[in-house]
Amino acid sequence: MRPRIPLPEDFQAFSDAGRALGEWHLNYETVEPYALTEDVTRSVMEAKDWRVSKMVLGKQGGKPDKLVIGYNENVTLRRIPLEAYDYVVYGKSAVVWILDRYRVSVDKASQIWNALNDWSEDPRYIVDLLKRIVRVSVESVRMVNNLPPLNEAK
Repeated sequence: MRPRIPLPEDFQAFSDAGRALGEWHLNYETVEPYALTEDVTRSVMEAKDWRVSKMVLGKQGGKPDKLVIGYNENVTLRRIPLEAYDYVVYGKSAVVWILDRYRVSVDKASQIWNALNDWSEDPRYIVDLLKRIVRVSVESVRMVNNLPPLNEAK
């Protein structure tokens, strides 16, 4: 039995969106970072001030505040658009994947440190990566939401 693959009336719109999504996702490290507000504790930040051990969502009234990410004790990111959390990969938003995965950890079996701050010579790499993931997530959600109805061709 062959799989049934629907053919939309406006196939070109789906094709164009797929191509654009591919460009955004393949080139995520070079897209313009989303303009999140950076609240910093120092007027002049040093490389060590950008190190991260564990990022967390903000809290307001005892509940998670998705508009805020605590990057570290020196940096708080604000004005995260809620639609950034609508882009989901394997059941979790891409933003939350970054929060979960980009943290210092120790492998239990080998006792090897996952020193993610050492992956790049750019001390801002992780904060800028997070801003780029927000940009790609927002653009992806926008493109998918702007797709026309499937309306299969007959």
